[in-house]
Amino acid sequence: MDLSYHAKRTFQRLYPSLEEHFASFAVNQPDEWKAFTCRLERHFEPLFGILYQLYGNVYDFYYYLEQLLICMAEAWEQRSRELKDLDAEREQNPHWFQSNQMLGGVCYVDLFAGKLRGICEKIPYFKELGLTYLHLMPLFQCPSRENDGGYAVSSYREVRADLGTVEELQSLAQELRHNGISLVLDFVFNHTSNEHEWATKARAGDPEYQEYFFIFPDRSLPDLYQPHLREIFPEEHPGAFTYVPEMKKWVWTTFHSYQWDLNYQNPAVFVSMVKEMLFLANIGVEVLRLDAVAFIWKRMGTNCENLPEAHLIIQAFNMVARVAVPSLTFKSEAIVHPDEVIRYISPGECQLSYNPLLMALLWNSLATREVRLLRLALQERFELPSGCSWVNYVRCHDDIGWTFSDEDAIRLGINGFDHRKFLNAFYTGRFPGSFARGLFFQENPRTGDMRVSGTCASLAGLEKAIYEETEIEQRLAVRRIVLLHAIILTIGGIPLIYLGDEVGTLNDYSYRRDPAKSNDSRWVHRPFIDWRKMDRRHAPHTLEGQIYGAIQRLISLRKTTSAFCGQEMRVFETGNDQVLGYVRSYQGEHVLILANFGETEQQVSADLLRLYGLSYRFVDLFRGGEVPFGNLTLGAYEVYFLRAE
Repeated sequence: MDLSYHAKRTFQRLYPSLEEHFASFAVNQPDEWKAFTCRLERHFEPLFGILYQLYGNVYDFYYYLEQLLICMAEAWEQRSRELKDLDAEREQNPHWFQSNQMLGGVCYVDLFAGKLRGICEKIPYFKELGLTYLHLMPLFQCPSRENDGGYAVSSYREVRADLGTVEELQSLAQELRHNGISLVLDFVFNHTSNEHEWATKARAGDPEYQEYFFIFPDRSLPDLYQPHLREIFPEEHPGAFTYVPEMKKWVWTTFHSYQWDLNYQNPAVFVSMVKEMLFLANIGVEVLRLDAVAFIWKRMGTNCENLPEAHLIIQAFNMVARVAVPSLTFKSEAIVHPDEVIRYISPGECQLSYNPLLMALLWNSLATREVRLLRLALQERFELPSGCSWVNYVRCHDDIGWTFSDEDAIRLGINGFDHRKFLNAFYTGRFPGSFARGLFFQENPRTGDMRVSGTCASLAGLEKAIYEETEIEQRLAVRRIVLLHAIILTIGGIPLIYLGDEVGTLNDYSYRRDPAKSNDSRWVHRPFIDWRKMDRRHAPHTLEGQIYGAIQRLISLRKTTSAFCGQEMRVFETGNDQVLGYVRSYQGEHVLILANFGETEQQVSADLLRLYGLSYRFVDLFRGGEVPFGNLTLGAYEVYFLRAE
């Protein structure tokens, strides 16, 4: 079949009914209608091609296609003038997120400021820090007890009552935008909670909504799927299926038993989730973090991760956004093999992506005091398609998994399985001489697999240094924290700070007293923000002041140095496996960065500096002043930012 011809004929057939449906809009706002229809006509053929691959064999495919066009037009009709102006601005500047002015922060509303109104009151702090991007962790209605930190969504259109209202969220989005800060929220589209209206209707026996999920009358099919599937939360429930007594049936639950996987093989699910996405865009969300992207398509005989159809689904969401809400940007969350992470990143899929490999290998380099694995990954796995960016982070709300490539490790003589065991032992304090105070997460005795929880400061040694050691170890811990942030702020992409890390927040073990949280060690690094501690950030003699002051200077360096725009980054061999070296370049400006991951002094030769800096004279942008010609000595965990004069 000639899909191009078929797409044109389909558009010609569907357009008159669409125009009739929106006749008053077309008459009363002809310029707006024309803007929408021009984008629709431009993008219809590729959108049709994607949807035809997914649903062309479904008997009512054209009905759902028509419903999709209607909901897209409705979203554009209802979109505010201010957001339409933003659409036009972003269409003119699609690479807006590659600016060196970009700085992200992430937090939970209740843990950081109590309510949405409290977040609004903290805008002066966000501006002081320099944020241009604020990711608020899941804040929509969810089960009151177990809810996976909000990732079990019961309604995509209702904010949790203890946090505020949708109207307050919309107002916050506008206030942030007026202050130069883009609002980022999660789009939890792989699953809903078992309390969502769709799941409630399915549980009550409604056949239409039972088709929204993967529901099985017995274990016959689940037992055929299960041998190929990963166990994500083995402590909570083994396997990927949960028995629901009310239905006397089994439901596919990849993550927790109360999170029901959506069935994207049903086009009704896709259209329904598009409506939820467009609703979020129209309340002012500018970036959507696509949660659990790897799991959204299932096929017997596979591990049901990273299947081609998962990419098609995301591409279809992206194409819908380009027509109806053009300024909306997608961020991928794929904590999978590095080869798979990169496949979600393109202008037509996810323009942004978390960089879990960089995060894991930064911690690996601190534990091993060497950068070989990090250097190899940056040399071969950092480059992205034009128009895309990494989101680089030291830690996030989630656990740390060691997602490096075993193939890369083997090339360096490292056994991946054994090395992960070492890293788990090191960061949970079980390894002799470890500075870290993390906790294990979801330890699987059968496979030996586990992940690690902990705040940046506790994993970097500050907790142990304060309670068990001396000021010398405290200074080393502070240097580790600053080193990690120095890399994410300058390596290329959007740096993302888990708010509280900028003042050295330690693990909070009080979660163990809460029955709803006690079985989930990730809550150790999700503490309530202590604003008395935050207020010490301007006191240079305090640990908070030392960390905050250094990170603030790094942020200022980033924002005043044009070389930190974009993604162009070149790693080079420093001749020292404890020192990472890379060059950032933009429009003729070059900055050479050297970072010592060792806790002793290390040297880099003058000849090497000349080779990559193309100069005999360098200025250190962080400390100021000229660097004398000769071999460069870096102190423990020290970073240099050298610009050739």
